[in-house]
Amino acid sequence: MAEILKRKKALSVSPLKASAPTGGSLACLGFDRAIPMLHGSQGCTAFAKVFFVRHFREPIPLQTTAMDQASSVLGADENVVEGLKAIAEKSNPALIAVLTTGLAETQGCDVQRNVREFRAKYPEYDHVAVVAVNTPDFTGCVETGYAATIHEIVNALVPDAETAGTKPGNRRRQVNVLVSHMLTPGDLEALRDTIEMFGLRPVLVPDLSDSLDGSLTEDEFSPVTIGGTPVSELATLGEAKASLIIGPSLHKAGELLQEKTGVPSYFFEHLYGLEANDALILALAEISEQPVPQRIERQRAQLQDAMLDTHFMLGQLKVAIAADPDLLNACVHLIKGMGGDVVAAISPANAAILSKMPVSSVKIGDLEDLELTARENGAQLLIGNSHAVDSAERLGVPILRTGFPLYDIIGGYQKTWIGYRGTRQALFDLANLVINFAHEEIEVYHSPYSQKPENERHACSPSCH
Repeated sequence: MAEILKRKKALSVSPLKASAPTGGSLACLGFDRAIPMLHGSQGCTAFAKVFFVRHFREPIPLQTTAMDQASSVLGADENVVEGLKAIAEKSNPALIAVLTTGLAETQGCDVQRNVREFRAKYPEYDHVAVVAVNTPDFTGCVETGYAATIHEIVNALVPDAETAGTKPGNRRRQVNVLVSHMLTPGDLEALRDTIEMFGLRPVLVPDLSDSLDGSLTEDEFSPVTIGGTPVSELATLGEAKASLIIGPSLHKAGELLQEKTGVPSYFFEHLYGLEANDALILALAEISEQPVPQRIERQRAQLQDAMLDTHFMLGQLKVAIAADPDLLNACVHLIKGMGGDVVAAISPANAAILSKMPVSSVKIGDLEDLELTARENGAQLLIGNSHAVDSAERLGVPILRTGFPLYDIIGGYQKTWIGYRGTRQALFDLANLVINFAHEEIEVYHSPYSQKPENERHACSPSCH
């Protein structure tokens, strides 16, 4: 059990976290023809959009209620109602996610009531799914906003089995997959391929690998997302054979899904490392009632070989990690599984999973806390997002970039971390960083008993000329 060290500073120095509305927007972007609408000032939305564009290097559809000084004081209910009407009329989306910001929450908004008012005033847009989520950016992080949005989408758009008449197993090949924010589009593609190897059909909720995979489309411009999980698929979740819930932050949403549909659920903390992926493969074999494909058996053997090849570099390596709780937990298990020592674990927000991690303590803090703890404990490598690069430079240690945002490298959003193959590559990347930044090279040994011949010593001396 890890000790949770709470924040004591009056301010953040070099903040680690991105806000909860950003996480809620990310969850919405994984659905087809969807658009997030942030209830707040224009700056709140612009800030999130900059993060997305720099991370994915793609155009990102975001809207705002554009609260100004007057609406911030007197109320902005009309902004929400009319904003929803304008988006539904002009963009014809399948899903709108109304996400609050710190400004709206401080003002005292009730977005759930605003959505009801929109429904009553504009019934002609009843075909547009609208989900309202409280995501104040003064609490939580990307993970909390993402998880809250998925929970509300399941609550609002997945029908109850009794009222809808659905029955688990009607779609014998379908598997529901609720995926944490820590899975990249590359991870989701790999996960889909793995599930399909067992003859199953995965429905990813949400599916960023289809909407933000970095591919070109025929459309010159779209005000909503192109690709992702169709909203209509949510009505079929109650007929699936099983549900896979990946990430502790989505356990609440997974439990709600199981309660509403009766579909049995399999919960996974992460898919990093040998043990975690063994659990996934065994679950898929049980669900599909098929043997493990030979291709996956070979990938597992390749990972075992990579573990042997890299344990010389990673065993007893002192690592500092800064990430949101789900990703932090996954990285800690990856390092500990290779015999490494996590000497600093920093999270921007508290979560139940943090106290269960195999480390002595977890600090709720920022990148200054990471830097101080890492220096005090002699960290040799750092794992974090692009915000942590400067800290790594000051510490004089290499950094493995992961998480959100990644704005100083190309294609970081597409990297695969999960599965046997993804874990294998992660171990190679870690080992290569250790090799390339090693400071303990063995010096050339000169024996005190070896002497050069007399003529060679004179020949090399400039004073002889």
